[in-house]
Amino acid sequence: MNPQVTRPAPRLRIVGPGRAGLSLADALAECGWDVATPLGRYDDVGSAAAGVDLCVIATPDAAIREVAARIDSRPTAVVAHLSGSVGLEVLAGHPRAAALHPLASLPDRVIGAAILRAGVWWAVDGDPLASAVVADVGGRILTPADRATYHATACIAANHVVALMAQVERLAEANGLPAAPFYELAEAALGNARRVGAVAALTGPAARGDRTTIERHLAALPDDEIGLYAAVADAAARIPTREVAACR
Repeated sequence: MNPQVTRPAPRLRIVGPGRAGLSLADALAECGWDVATPLGRYDDVGSAAAGVDLCVIATPDAAIREVAARIDSRPTAVVAHLSGSVGLEVLAGHPRAAALHPLASLPDRVIGAAILRAGVWWAVDGDPLASAVVADVGGRILTPADRATYHATACIAANHVVALMAQVERLAEANGLPAAPFYELAEAALGNARRVGAVAALTGPAARGDRTTIERHLAALPDDEIGLYAAVADAAARIPTREVAACR
């Protein structure tokens, strides 16, 4: 009887050990990957792809092309990046290339690794090893037609929502109120939007066309809070009413 063949663990190296890169490294280490020493800003990255199966560039988007150009290409290694807004063109010169972006907010390394192991969505392109990475961490795959539009959508869903909640915190505090009840309200509104769609879930003065109430709000707000409120109120007013949507 033939002895059982043990396959070596796939090996990863991160270039740019920030929150995203280290979160991915820790998540894959927990899945049995062998993680090589990461390389930072002042390291020589020429041999970053040597001796690894996957070399992930986890730098800011503007630096990916330049960093990729300094990494010696190797036919045995996939060179990938974690950007959501750019594609494979920034990895030109590498025979095996991939784009691998987690649709998740990673506040720090420890929480980030746990989030990546929890089955998040990933925007994937390029070499099949990228899909294997997603499978290893129990994730789900998206294949956006345009990565810049996809990433803009992600920023609205995460960053812009947080920016609005920061305004909620400021206004609640100025009025002597805790923020917690408004977070509960926001969570309920998001839950409604997910269940029935944003158009059907919209409520409040914008949905009613109640400009008088909106003007009362604007008159009450501090000058430095008016712009954000007005912009979002105008956007809400442009959402079709439920009656219009039902006729479509």
